[in-house]
Amino acid sequence: MNEDIFNTSLRKFLKQVGVTSQREIEKAVRDAIETGKLKGHEKLPAKMVLTIGGVALTHEVNDEIELG
Repeated sequence: MNEDIFNTSLRKFLKQVGVTSQREIEKAVRDAIETGKLKGHEKLPAKMVLTIGGVALTHEVNDEIELG
């Protein structure tokens, strides 16, 4: 395995996950506030599940996103 290629590819993937996930969460929260579903001060339960084929990896992160 080429460590440099692996590390670069992994970082690219994680950056894409972070940027696109943040964009989708922000949009969903703003839409929910605009429609009155949220007030803007809640704590929202959040879960991210990462799966990687070929190595049978499943990794789950649970936390809260605080709005204010």
